[in-house]
Amino acid sequence: NTDAEGRLVMADALTEADDDNPDLLIDFSTLTGAQRAACGYDLPSFFTNDEKISADLMKASERTADPMWRLPLFEAYRDQLGSPIADINSTGKVPVGGAILAALFLQSFIDRDRSWIHTDFMGWNTSSRPGRPEGGEAQGLRALYALVAARYGQ
Repeated sequence: NTDAEGRLVMADALTEADDDNPDLLIDFSTLTGAQRAACGYDLPSFFTNDEKISADLMKASERTADPMWRLPLFEAYRDQLGSPIADINSTGKVPVGGAILAALFLQSFIDRDRSWIHTDFMGWNTSSRPGRPEGGEAQGLRALYALVAARYGQ
């Protein structure tokens, strides 16, 4: 699909990163408008295949006042990525669930047992607030940094 080229580049990057056998693999993206439709402008989403990491990230999100929200890797949607001519399609067969489908697509390029966090966020503050001026914003970065620091030490 020519409208989902970003996830193709990310698939290559995830494949390369996964080859290094990391303990935890994290990707950041401004991948889907579907995420904004689901969570709005100020609430970045994440997907993970690791329940402990999800709980730890939600705690880090609260501690850092950097809100994030977990969306599901809903396996029942995976069949929407099927293709009669390719190993996998980069988008779904129906125009809904786009953020979930993008995450499921990306998950196909890492080891199923690898702890992984996929983030999808807007990356832009539409208005100023304390410590977060209008403009470019790495939503969720503070929470993810706190998670990594707690897990691996500063």
